[in-house]
Amino acid sequence: MKFCVQEHFAKKHHYDLRLEMDGVAKSWAIPKDFPEKGEKRLAIQVEDHSIEYMDFEGEIAEGYGKGSVKIWDRGEYELLKRTDKEIKFRLNGQKLKGVYVLLKFEKVGKDNWLLMKLSG
Repeated sequence: MKFCVQEHFAKKHHYDLRLEMDGVAKSWAIPKDFPEKGEKRLAIQVEDHSIEYMDFEGEIAEGYGKGSVKIWDRGEYELLKRTDKEIKFRLNGQKLKGVYVLLKFEKVGKDNWLLMKLSG
């Protein structure tokens, strides 16, 4: 399955992790750079996008997400585990390689996850 990371120069610079799942691109906004092994990063789940959007680069002129988008990394991933509170996957991208996990934690009004690199 495909994955991509889009660097988004919006009001607040961030990265968007997109994993092809269930016929859509499941998406998380990562406010900082990607974690090295042993580090944790906040990952905020956002609305699903179309699979085609994973190839988008360009300008979003108006509204939510206004700003420049470029593809920072892309490749294939292997889904290792998926539950309501954990998504474990192996990335094989041009930049990102290794096993990562998204762990969901509850916070009022948000869909917050932790992104961690486990190996690789």
